Amino acid sequence: MNRRLSDATMRSISAEVARPSYDRARTKAGIVHLGLGAFHRAHQAVFVDDCMNNGECDWGIVGVSLRSPETRDALSPQDGIYTLSVVDGSGEKLRVVGSILRSLVAPENPQAVLSELCDPSVRIVTLTVTEKAYLRDAGSDLDINHRDIIWDSQNPNNPRTLYGFLVESIARRAAGGTVPFTVLSCDNLPANGATLRRLLIAFAGLRDPNLKRFIEREISCPSSMVDRIVPATTNDDRTRISTALGVSDAWPVTTEPFLQWVIEDDFPSGRPRWESFGVEMVADVAPFEDMKLRLLNGSHSTIAYLGLLSGHATVSEAFSDPAIRAFVSCLWGEAKPSLPGGKGLRLDAYTDELTKRYDNPALKHRTAQIANDGSQKLPQRIMTTALDRAAAGGSFRMLMLTPAAWIAACEARGSTLPSAHFTDPLDGQLTAIFARRLTSLETVRSVFDAAGFANGSPFRQAFIEQVATHLESLRTNGVVKTLKEGIT
Repeated sequence: MNRRLSDATMRSISAEVARPSYDRARTKAGIVHLGLGAFHRAHQAVFVDDCMNNGECDWGIVGVSLRSPETRDALSPQDGIYTLSVVDGSGEKLRVVGSILRSLVAPENPQAVLSELCDPSVRIVTLTVTEKAYLRDAGSDLDINHRDIIWDSQNPNNPRTLYGFLVESIARRAAGGTVPFTVLSCDNLPANGATLRRLLIAFAGLRDPNLKRFIEREISCPSSMVDRIVPATTNDDRTRISTALGVSDAWPVTTEPFLQWVIEDDFPSGRPRWESFGVEMVADVAPFEDMKLRLLNGSHSTIAYLGLLSGHATVSEAFSDPAIRAFVSCLWGEAKPSLPGGKGLRLDAYTDELTKRYDNPALKHRTAQIANDGSQKLPQRIMTTALDRAAAGGSFRMLMLTPAAWIAACEARGSTLPSAHFTDPLDGQLTAIFARRLTSLETVRSVFDAAGFANGSPFRQAFIEQVATHLESLRTNGVVKTLKEGIT
């Protein structure tokens, strides 16, 4: 198929495919998004597209990749447009999304990114950069010894990190009398807005006390909770979707029908009317965020590692395994008491919905994709829940099987799993630990030290011992017997 999806060819695609109703040539950017990946294109960009279809055409998005040119290279020949595929057991619905007006790759041209961030029409900067891009140390503070943080603090005009780009553009806007933008984190971090604000202020303090005070006084960082399962796009997806369109789409995105966004309503310089399209604008995101992290993200990681150890390639395959399914139900039972009551949360309804979502066979969400970066994800997905349970005198036995499964899956790479099946920022340290052939207890203690899990907590030793018990069982008995023993 020679013709590519683009503004010029969009009119010729199948009439059954939804497409932008607005004139993209008459739009302008109001949002810069850092971390241009599949999740953003299936979530925030869709809500913005809804607003633009409703006449709010000054909220287009400039997408920025902080690392890879892959998305830019695929989208630029298509004028930034792409196909959203929503799939479930009933079939597939296609929609062309036009809210991303252009895209940049930060390492190639930092000045172009700074120029976009300093444009007065830009009033919001959104982020989906994943946990590891926040560059935190073992105490969750800014890692001031990280080489890129050191570089950005000394080379403000040529930044590499999200902090370097944000702080330099804030400084330039202030110097030019341009109103500050709002910075909206959409990453899976507890209190993501407050966390981002604290780290941003810490970085600004490395540069200039006056700039630090300006950010403390003028920059809003609302928290948000995002929820939608977005698998990696496959060649089969590209072929199927391009055939349905009648033109080639190099970078479609496939997702589930479920979609949720909860945002703290704190946008001094304005925002789109997201609430018209189902976004929940609230005073306090924290209860919703905790529910998602502890029930969805925590179980997602659990399914991923147990699924990998059991030979299941996707979430739906793993969740159809009776042993894994039963264990996840028990995990939810242990996690739910850690969440607050009376905050509008419907916990049983939420896990019922999660069960339906995990059962979706049309959504090929790879366990190996979810397994990446476990050392960065498990603290907020599992360890925080366990700490709250332990402090309340509750059980954390189920919860501690997840880090055990993570360790076992990491250890299995190069033997029962391919050596590069998934990755972690601590891979160098983990490889060295596994090479020592330690006992389960010694292995867990060494991994906890490397990852900083539960540092400073009076429950740390109890966690280590429980994880070691699970790891020993996984090593000796395998997944099925470990799970059966775990839930009895």
